[in-house]
Amino acid sequence: MSGAWHRRVEAMGTIVTLDLFGEGLDVVVDDLATRAAATLRQIDRVFSTYRDQSPLSRLRRGEATLAEMPPEVPRVLDACREAHRLSGGWFDPWHLPGGVDPTGYVKGWAAGQALEDLRHPQVAGALVNAAGDLASFGDLGGQPFRIGIAAPGDPGALTGVVRLTGALATSGTAQQAGHLIDPFAGAAAARAASASVAGPDPGLCDALATALAVGGDVVLARLEALAHYEGLVVDADGHWRATRGFPWAEAPPASLSR
Repeated sequence: MSGAWHRRVEAMGTIVTLDLFGEGLDVVVDDLATRAAATLRQIDRVFSTYRDQSPLSRLRRGEATLAEMPPEVPRVLDACREAHRLSGGWFDPWHLPGGVDPTGYVKGWAAGQALEDLRHPQVAGALVNAAGDLASFGDLGGQPFRIGIAAPGDPGALTGVVRLTGALATSGTAQQAGHLIDPFAGAAAARAASASVAGPDPGLCDALATALAVGGDVVLARLEALAHYEGLVVDADGHWRATRGFPWAEAPPASLSR
């Protein structure tokens, strides 16, 4: 039997969707989805800032040391330090209200971890969508996945369509205002209504998309010089700028670019 299977998982305070494509998936899909769901929920138990007794919450309050954390916590924070370096400091989990908060990396990273649970010889392609942070492997019938990027202020319209061959993360103020913090100003700020980053690592895409939404064109210039990662900035009025290699499947009209 060939076809597509879709599963929805409640985790990390949102709905995560799992899409699998291939032959004979009816035999394995439930086990794979259950395993991915368990991974997502375990990550939430460790990193949630809304769970009072999560390891990360205890670390933020100074009730536990980094040495006392589960091993994934120092690994994630090391990855956040690299994202901080690559973004020129625009991604900075250490300068957020309440203490260190790697949420801007963790959601994308979690999507990538769940994706690994979906690997199986019968799975030709899979896609994990954690509230706009996407991780994928394989393809759809020999064709890359095609993902639409919602236009700021108009969820029913698209800025354009991306050819997805790895990960894609989108951040911005279109769906939620006031949650992006400028680490240099120490206050809520964003220079883009929507910012997207495509690349191989879902966690790093998530972190860089956060940085791009906050830093705008300054971070876009850094992405232009960064191998394997591409960025897109969209203003509230629909004007957009992208790195030269951004993986458009259907680009917006050039007249909107500046």
